[in-house]
Amino acid sequence: MTTQQAERSELTEGAPSPPRLAYAVQQPPLRSTRYRFWRRLRRHKLGMFGLAMLTLLVLAAILAPVIAGHDPAAIDLRMKNTPPGGDHILGTDAIGRDVWARLVYGAQVSLSVGLVAVTIYTTIALLLGSIAGYLGGAVDNVIMRFTDIIMCFPTFLLIITVAAVLPPNIFNIMIIIGVFGWPGMTRLVRGQFLSLRGQDFVVAALAIGVPTHRIIFRHILPNVIGPVVVAATLGLAGAIMTESSLSFLGLGVQQPTSSWGQTLTTAMQLPTLEGMPWRWLPSAAAIAFAVLSVNFFGDALRDAFDPRSTLD
Repeated sequence: MTTQQAERSELTEGAPSPPRLAYAVQQPPLRSTRYRFWRRLRRHKLGMFGLAMLTLLVLAAILAPVIAGHDPAAIDLRMKNTPPGGDHILGTDAIGRDVWARLVYGAQVSLSVGLVAVTIYTTIALLLGSIAGYLGGAVDNVIMRFTDIIMCFPTFLLIITVAAVLPPNIFNIMIIIGVFGWPGMTRLVRGQFLSLRGQDFVVAALAIGVPTHRIIFRHILPNVIGPVVVAATLGLAGAIMTESSLSFLGLGVQQPTSSWGQTLTTAMQLPTLEGMPWRWLPSAAAIAFAVLSVNFFGDALRDAFDPRSTLD
């Protein structure tokens, strides 16, 4: 041992040793995108309330033959305009049909029309919006100018006009709402494609010769699904309102099929509105209930998909 090493050893013998950490600092675990999405969704209280209420509506529609208790089209003139109570928990209408049975069967009509119509116009919007946004140029101009022309006309007036020409039934209503509901979502999809087609992963796919259809449907489209799901969910509420409005005007579902909007039509007289609220209030409440539930859940989905959300 040299003289310098001996001196250094003497100096460090009495020096206190550096304190040891009682525990290692734990790094927070990396969370996947899916985990963060479900965490944000669960923390949105109104959204969870809307999902629960929407689930109840769907279950009521599915289990309508079990929970209705009566045939919604059965007429009993001896029991017409009966107040709620006894065998008819929500009373009867002007020709003795059970209001509760017609309410739950009306949920089948409203929800099925909404789901089918939204599926139709979402498919059209994804197809047109993706082609316009990715290809651009003349194709984009043609598609978007046609979209602008459709959007110049009030959508509900177009739907009423076509519904007045076609036979009024549930299948025509689904198709009409679906055919005229796509322009807004098409613009949304196009905007998403315009923002994504210049990203590095798309440029890399082009560089290695990936076909155009594969880039659109395999690489870009999955990144557009979030906003599209939110728009489709909110569009479900609009489709329910449109179907109810058409049925109220006599252009939608026809008797004896039950519909929420059609039920309101039978209670338009002032004596019925004032003296027999059980004939119109359940259907009006069901429409409001369904629309609010869908909107609450749609807002929750929008916040859950937003990476800047404060729900983390």
